Amino acid sequence: MSLAVRVIPCLDVAAGRVVKGVNFLDLRDAGDPIELARAYYEQGADEITFLDVKATVDNRDTMYDVVQATAEQVFVPLTVGGGIRSTEDVARLQGHGADKVGINSAAIARPDLIGEIADRFGAQVIVLSLDVKRSDSTESGFVVTTHGGRTETTIDALAWAVEAIERGAGELLVNSIDADGMKTGFDLELISAMRAISSVPVIASGGAGRLEHFAPAIAAGADAVLAASVFHTAELTVGDVKRALTEAGAQVR
Repeated sequence: MSLAVRVIPCLDVAAGRVVKGVNFLDLRDAGDPIELARAYYEQGADEITFLDVKATVDNRDTMYDVVQATAEQVFVPLTVGGGIRSTEDVARLQGHGADKVGINSAAIARPDLIGEIADRFGAQVIVLSLDVKRSDSTESGFVVTTHGGRTETTIDALAWAVEAIERGAGELLVNSIDADGMKTGFDLELISAMRAISSVPVIASGGAGRLEHFAPAIAAGADAVLAASVFHTAELTVGDVKRALTEAGAQVR
């Protein structure tokens, strides 16, 4: 897939502030999104991802003012997710500086949305956000959730990823809810399973806690690694992660 591995800080935003929890629960304040995004850009982030974690739950639009203020200071690709339900939402986000959009709940509710966005803007704009839990209820052992991990579906995560790619998704953001915020490492089995079925780049998310956690995610098949809390708390910097990946033999930007 990608020639160079990408390191992507993720900013989960609620009510205009960055928040972080464990397993998508018990969210706590982690700072100002614009300030954090600028700091990560200066550290060498390849991209920045904003996820408005309450937009879908609250049934409202995402945070256009925050997106625009960030885009004016951060000159790497900006992905924004949360509350996107139509091609008009995508057009408005792009007008405020977003390069890509992350879609999850709305695409599951109406899969045609993926094709509509791809036809109008191109597949490269669509990041399918997969909030995945382990489950005995599906063939693969992984099930998709919606509404910020609060609602469990009956949809097999791997089957849904295949369908979404066929409909026009350009990337998969694979987030393990089981590993989210635990800082015990990425779900390597999940990453490997997604790599096996995906013809588009796979972004690994959920579970990063130490430098030695990142290289195994790449070895398992991820094209990019995404992390949040270890960056927000300054336990690690983007540069730290890139150096660790380089030492493990990965090519970074």
